[in-house]
Amino acid sequence: MNNLAINVNSEIGKLKKVLLHRPGKELENLMPEYLERLLFDDIPYLKIAQEEHDEFANILRKNGVEVVYLEDLVAESISKNDVKLQFIDEFIEEAGIKEDRETNLLREYFQSFSNKDMILKMMEGIRKTEIKDYKLKNLTDYLNNDYPFIIDPMPNLYFTRDPFATVGNGATIHKMHTVTRNRETLFAKYIFNCNQTYKETKLWYDRSEDFSIEGGDVLVLNEKTLAVGISQRTHPNAIEKLANKLLTEDSNFDKILAIDIPKQRTFMHLDTVFTMVDYDKFTMHPNIKNDISVYVLERDNNGKMIISEEQGSLEDILKKYLNLDKINLIKCGGNSIIDAAREQWNDGSNTLCIAPGEVIVYSRNYVTNQVLQEEGIKTHVMPSSELSRGRGGPRCMSMPLIREDLNK
Repeated sequence: MNNLAINVNSEIGKLKKVLLHRPGKELENLMPEYLERLLFDDIPYLKIAQEEHDEFANILRKNGVEVVYLEDLVAESISKNDVKLQFIDEFIEEAGIKEDRETNLLREYFQSFSNKDMILKMMEGIRKTEIKDYKLKNLTDYLNNDYPFIIDPMPNLYFTRDPFATVGNGATIHKMHTVTRNRETLFAKYIFNCNQTYKETKLWYDRSEDFSIEGGDVLVLNEKTLAVGISQRTHPNAIEKLANKLLTEDSNFDKILAIDIPKQRTFMHLDTVFTMVDYDKFTMHPNIKNDISVYVLERDNNGKMIISEEQGSLEDILKKYLNLDKINLIKCGGNSIIDAAREQWNDGSNTLCIAPGEVIVYSRNYVTNQVLQEEGIKTHVMPSSELSRGRGGPRCMSMPLIREDLNK
C-alpha cells in the first residue's frame, strides 16, 4: 500500500496536500425551475465564484499546502485509451442514457475533446443544442422535449468533501444519498483504480454498496477515533459496513463514534453541526441539543463487533473519547439567535482547519469569525458572496489528501 499518497489521521494536523474543484460552467447550467433537482437553493455568479475559489486556493498555497484539482487527477487517470473508453461508457450509462442512438452520439462527442476538456464538459452537463445530430425519435423524447439537457450538470462538485473521504492511509468512495450526486463518485473510482499515485490506496468503502454515506459526515477526530454522522444523507447501515472493514483491516483506528443528528437540510452533514479547530476546540451549530445520542462501534477482545450507546452532552462525550479534561464548543454566531441563524445558513460552523488553532473561514460570517479570534483561533478570511450560495463552507470545498500527524 502506498502510505505516502494518503495520510489523514486528524482534522487539525498541518494540511500538506488538498484536492479542490474550481467551479466551472456547470454553475451556468443551473436554472431556477430545476434548482431542487440539482440540490441548489440559488444560482452563484460564476465569474465571482471562481475569483473567490482562486483566493481560497491562494490562501492554502501561501500556507504551504499543495493544491491539486479533481479534473487534473481524473484526466491523468484515464490516460490509457482503453481506460478512457471504458470511463466514457460508464459515465454515459450512469447519466441514464439508454438509447443506442444517443449513446453513440455522446461517445463520439466526448472523444472529440482532450482528456481534461472532456472531464470539464462532463461536469458542465450537455445541452441538447450542443449535439448537432440530436433529434426527437421516441415517445419519451417528445415527452421530455421541454427539458434542455441530455446530461444534467454537476454543480455540487466544488464541494469535493462529499464524494469520497480520506481516513488514515485509505479512502472511502461513497454511494451518495441522491442520484443527482452519485455520478460524482465515478471520478473517485477512476482516481483510486487507475491513477499512478493513488491506485494502491486501501478502500474502506465502495460506491457499489447499498447504503449511502457522504464525506461531510466523516470526521477524523484522532489517529484512533473516527466520527460519522447518522444524518439525512448517511445511513446507519453504511456506518456499520464501514466499521466492519475499517476496524479489522490494516488500520490504526479502533472505534467509530456514530453521532445521531437531526435528519433535515439545516443539519445536512455532521460538519455543519461541528468542526474541529484545535486540540480541544470545536465550532458548533447553535441549535444542536445539549444531549446527543452517540453509538460507539468497536471490536471486543475476540474480534467481534460490539455497539454501545452513549448519552450525554456533546462536550462530555468528546472529552471522554479524546482523553481531554476540557472541551470548548464555540457557538456559530455567538450568543445572538439572529446572528447565529444567519451565519449558520452560510456555514459559519463549517471551517477548514489547516493547522492546530488555524482555520479558513467565510468573510460573511464576521460575528462567528470574531468569536473564533477571541477564543485564540487564527482565521484566514476568504471572500464568500457567491460560493456560499451552494450551502457549503471551506471544509465542504476541500478534501485533504495529506496532513502531518499530530505530535503524540
